[in-house]
Amino acid sequence: MSAESKKPEMSRRDFFKASAGVTAAGFAAARGFAEIVPPRVLGANERVRVAVIGLHDRGNAHIHAFAALPNVELAALCDVYEPILNGRLAEVEKMGRPKPCGYQDVRKLLDDKSINAVSIATPNHWHSLMGIWACQAGKDVYVEKPCSHNLWEGRQLVRATQRYNRIVQHGTQIRSSIAIRHAMEKMHNGMLGDIYMARGLCFKWRNTIGHAPPSPVPPGLNYNLWQGPAPEHVFTKNRFLYNWHWFWWYGNGDLGNQGIHQLDAARWGLGLKFPNRVSAIGGHFMFNDDQQTPNTLNCTFEYYIADAKPKMLEFEVRHWMTNHEAGIGTPAMGTPAPRRAAKESRIMPPSNAPSTIGDIFYGSRGYLAMGDEDADTYKTWLGEDQEPGPTEHEGGNHFANFIDCVRSRRAQDLHAPIEEGYISAGLVHLANASYRVGRSLQFDPETEEVIGDDEATLILRDGDRGYRPPFVIPKDL
Repeated sequence: MSAESKKPEMSRRDFFKASAGVTAAGFAAARGFAEIVPPRVLGANERVRVAVIGLHDRGNAHIHAFAALPNVELAALCDVYEPILNGRLAEVEKMGRPKPCGYQDVRKLLDDKSINAVSIATPNHWHSLMGIWACQAGKDVYVEKPCSHNLWEGRQLVRATQRYNRIVQHGTQIRSSIAIRHAMEKMHNGMLGDIYMARGLCFKWRNTIGHAPPSPVPPGLNYNLWQGPAPEHVFTKNRFLYNWHWFWWYGNGDLGNQGIHQLDAARWGLGLKFPNRVSAIGGHFMFNDDQQTPNTLNCTFEYYIADAKPKMLEFEVRHWMTNHEAGIGTPAMGTPAPRRAAKESRIMPPSNAPSTIGDIFYGSRGYLAMGDEDADTYKTWLGEDQEPGPTEHEGGNHFANFIDCVRSRRAQDLHAPIEEGYISAGLVHLANASYRVGRSLQFDPETEEVIGDDEATLILRDGDRGYRPPFVIPKDL
């Protein structure tokens, strides 16, 4: 069994009251959290104690990233599945690091006042709630993309960040790439002239997930905690580990999985926030399996700007055969990362499968392409003859940027502040809502609400599934 905190737990009655009923201030008081207390600036040589929550695949990458940083201690690991939790605890010891505390229940982890920051790599439906709870507990937060499962709860996470004065970084790590930051600076300074359109590409080989009947919950899995805010459902292997991405209650399809990185970069390059109109069409093609989300999707985000020409953001998801665009995904853009081998329920592509992951920006003076599998390369073609222009390849360290800001308390130095993550995740939710209702959506960027569409509003409010007590997003933030 995993090691658990020995601190006294709050009563079940108090927790239900805190989570489902009262204000964020009441929740903070009920769990002994300090409300809106200015956090202490850590000295350069003081250790930042970090807890990683959600340890499968991406969470494992968080562990290794934080372990590689100076003066950062892996204080705790948390996962609802004990085999993964215990395996990761042992791996940290093999690194020569002290064994972290182990938790299955994030609520117990948050009671540990010695933890400075948490890093969230759980399924999407947990991201905002854990982030809000962590802010209320006085922790800084690194939260994986997308930061929310629907638009409304993302806004609540932003409010919690501001109310509790926390440092919250969104896991769109392209924003820490030195080359891409330089590309954005050059574009914003006019290298391409008037940028009128950005195109995001998520062409990633995805095989069928097949059908998985109900089956017993695996030993060591706290399935109640895994489901968290989502409605109860019998366990199936297709809703666990990686394939939860393809079910509406837990994930957001490949648009919110891989695509959020490129969507965020496209919006960053355009220098825009929420759109005025969103359209998305597509479907789940080729396969007859359990997947609910589309595997092929075409999205458009239209921006009408006062006293300026309109702009457009296009985004496309493809799951199978594809060509490459602007050299993205080929050796010409950089050296692609090696593909991982097939594992468990995740069916990976063959070694020669086409993959095109990146962005293209179109301006009056030329175009710029960025991406491939390492995401740290850009190239330009300028003038009417499209002559090769500036190019660069250099990465960065998103986790180090987060830790630097945890120390300094300078949220303005975050490369991917939660306010930006919320907007990019919001575009994911708007496109998915358009797809699900089967029509274009008119959106008010000022009120951040859909205009005249109750069905879409419901999906954007809580994914049309509600929240299962006691795992409820606080309303009063």
